[in-house]
Amino acid sequence: EMCIETELNDRYLNSFVAEHELTGIAPAVKAAHDQLVNRNGLGSDFLGWIDLPVDYDKEEFARIKQAAAKIKKDSDVLIVIGIGGSYLGARAVIEAIKSSLYNSLKKDTPDIYFIGNSISPTYLSEVVSLVEGKDFSVNIISKSGTTTEPAVAFRFFRELLEKRYGKDEAARRIYATTDRQKGALKSLADQAGYETFVVPDDIGGRYSVLTAVGLLPIAVTGVDVGALMEGAAEMMNVCADGSYDSPAWQYATLRYELYRAGYAIEILGCYDPVSYTHLTLPTTSRV
Repeated sequence: EMCIETELNDRYLNSFVAEHELTGIAPAVKAAHDQLVNRNGLGSDFLGWIDLPVDYDKEEFARIKQAAAKIKKDSDVLIVIGIGGSYLGARAVIEAIKSSLYNSLKKDTPDIYFIGNSISPTYLSEVVSLVEGKDFSVNIISKSGTTTEPAVAFRFFRELLEKRYGKDEAARRIYATTDRQKGALKSLADQAGYETFVVPDDIGGRYSVLTAVGLLPIAVTGVDVGALMEGAAEMMNVCADGSYDSPAWQYATLRYELYRAGYAIEILGCYDPVSYTHLTLPTTSRV
């Protein structure tokens, strides 16, 4: 079983951030940590991600795995329709754990195409040409159902499904990840009989990869989403440590001190899209 872990390497920062600076800011970091954990600061309505890896809907999780198994069985392609925060997390996990060339590789799992993040007719028509002669399903991800780009793409692919399979079978091939109880997409899904999954109220789009938003497409590629959640829970516990043993504390503190020193630009990059997925790294390092 492949294991991907993260390490914070601070060895090149000694000349930029002094030890006394880290010690001096410790009370402020502790206060910020407590504010997050106690959910009593600004934006506290959107802190569901803090304990998501252990406090998630287990019944829905089982349905996600069942839906993924059905899609793997009856589809050659899954079309994932969503705006940036709704698809980038899944795409990142699939590229990291599988390959950035996932669709081109020989495999027994469906290809995944992401659409709905632009209104480009060229891109739309290219994806349509890629599903010609292939069985496909659609996962539409939208909290409201009214965001323009996903709504346009969904309307198009829903019609394509209905022409190819008829309304009843098309409905069985559409999976809607949306608000728990309200919104245009939720109403349509209930009316048409689509299986629905939930975009949680307290988790923003950019934090949603470990909800149904990310988990359904990820599971369709054959990734063990149970192991993914276990790994997230392990790192949740590591980061919850209210001291400098937490890599989250280390990273946040170093970034803040560097920003105060005038280093305002950060680049997060990976220079090898393939080999890093085969590494096993130590979990944490000490500041």
